[in-house]
Amino acid sequence: MNLSNGPLTGIRIVDASTVLAAPFAASLLGDMGAEVIKVELPQTGDPLRGLGPYKEEEPLRWPGMSRNKQSLTLDIRQKEGQEIFKDLLKDADILIENFRPNTLERWGLGYEELKQVNPKLVMARQSGYGQTGPYAEKAGFGTPATAFSGYTYLQGFSDRHPVSPAFSLMDYISGVFLALGSVSALYNRDAGGTGQGQVVELGLYEAMFRMMDFLVAEYDQLGKVRERAPMLHGHSSPAGTYRTKDHHWVVLVCSTQRTWERLAKAMEREELIECQRYRTNADRMENDEELQEIVSDFISLNNRDELQQKLDRFGVPISPIMNIKDIFENEQYQARENILEVDHPRLGKVKVPGIVPKFSETPGRIRHRAPDLGEHTEIILKRLGYSEERITKLKESGVV
Repeated sequence: MNLSNGPLTGIRIVDASTVLAAPFAASLLGDMGAEVIKVELPQTGDPLRGLGPYKEEEPLRWPGMSRNKQSLTLDIRQKEGQEIFKDLLKDADILIENFRPNTLERWGLGYEELKQVNPKLVMARQSGYGQTGPYAEKAGFGTPATAFSGYTYLQGFSDRHPVSPAFSLMDYISGVFLALGSVSALYNRDAGGTGQGQVVELGLYEAMFRMMDFLVAEYDQLGKVRERAPMLHGHSSPAGTYRTKDHHWVVLVCSTQRTWERLAKAMEREELIECQRYRTNADRMENDEELQEIVSDFISLNNRDELQQKLDRFGVPISPIMNIKDIFENEQYQARENILEVDHPRLGKVKVPGIVPKFSETPGRIRHRAPDLGEHTEIILKRLGYSEERITKLKESGVV
């Protein structure tokens, strides 16, 4: 097995963000081998440390989000803390932050000041609405941002109120985009030959909105405001959520002509392929209601496992709707190492999501567990050249 630390080995990241979206970006880059130093306020730390679920008062979200990070406590609101912060950034590649716009500027830590310390620094900035525009300084959190993006309006059934995601979907998607932007800026700096850093920034709602190309095109060209509907409404037919004979739920979708024809053959209804009412996707969407009855009846006559095997043979995309117990027991999740076990200083062992994506030559890995608050403060400060006496004074003054 290749014991590489990952493709970003040698990259140093300072994560000065809190809670979800931006810390998740740092977590992804840490999984890929980057050294991540998490800057947290002394005594309190990242509020994520206090979010549930819990076991024995231990937050269970923290181990997965903050593996591969070191914790440095530092109050960058104080003058001395700001100087230490600049020292820390002298040899950093990326600074990730999610303060409200202009907060760092007020503290003398905006990009214009920081690039004087390190012109190669990439500054990745996550905020509610972006660094510009009339909403720039508004507070922004994931669930309101999801509503602002247009996503929430589409979720649920037409005869009921819109439904927000059951978890912090927007934060995680935004974190992926921020990570992508960060490494793209690194590539431009290094492979592009500029040798210069830059600012990468996005509003929390923008990542989700980027995924709404169908919505933009539909309104722009057709003047249509899409309403709530389950599944891939308006995209393809047949598609939906169906109940099997043994009372399990499955999801099936036929997004291409070929998958529809495969389904018709699996149902032993090949005559439907040439039927004028179902010949093309546009035809099927026009007659979706009656086609859904045909598919629902077929599925209701099959037990879940038998149905899965049958449709797998024909190459029809179908999946059981999995709960977390199903996932823990699933052979594909196990084969892909999608769930890994890490050490925990008090709980012993905890399971966390695995490393994705997979790299053939330089795979990422979990190199160390999520840190306790300030666990690496002395180590990091000594590396910066601070003496034990100085560190003691910094602790006494509340700077670290």
